[in-house]
Amino acid sequence: MADSPDLGVERTLVLLKPDAVARGLAGRIITRFEDAVLKIVGVKMAQLDAEFTRKHYFDLEERLGADIYNSTAKFMQTGPVIALVLEGVDAVAKVRQIIGATYPNLAAPGTVRGDYAHQTKASSEVSGKAVMNLVHASGNSDEAKYEVGLWFGEEEQFEYETLAEKLAY
Repeated sequence: MADSPDLGVERTLVLLKPDAVARGLAGRIITRFEDAVLKIVGVKMAQLDAEFTRKHYFDLEERLGADIYNSTAKFMQTGPVIALVLEGVDAVAKVRQIIGATYPNLAAPGTVRGDYAHQTKASSEVSGKAVMNLVHASGNSDEAKYEVGLWFGEEEQFEYETLAEKLAY
């Protein structure tokens, strides 16, 4: 499907954050992506260090301030994450729709964050802790290209066709 740009096929990065891994939600979350005809073309588990966290969140401090960056970086280094490259038609937008709003209390029921994450923005601010919202997903196509390239080499991404693709496209 990667060779079908006319369909709007793209790749995006998804991270199942330390809270998703620790709570044993990885399978349930991945199932939602696969149910939406998003194909896993790369997967790995990793423990982030300070240097890689800075590369991944390279502009977070500039956009949202040092406090947000520091709490996010600290949280992302508390345990392993599962990194996925997902491929599909309008994959970036589709993933964002599946996971829901950044703040779990604003995420609609039926989304990953709406169903499984329950922290509010206010509780995060009061506690000084990062919002535990289970999933990171690329925000746009340019971000997706940067993040996929940061996390995965070409040799770690696979080309194959799923039955769902054959039926849907």
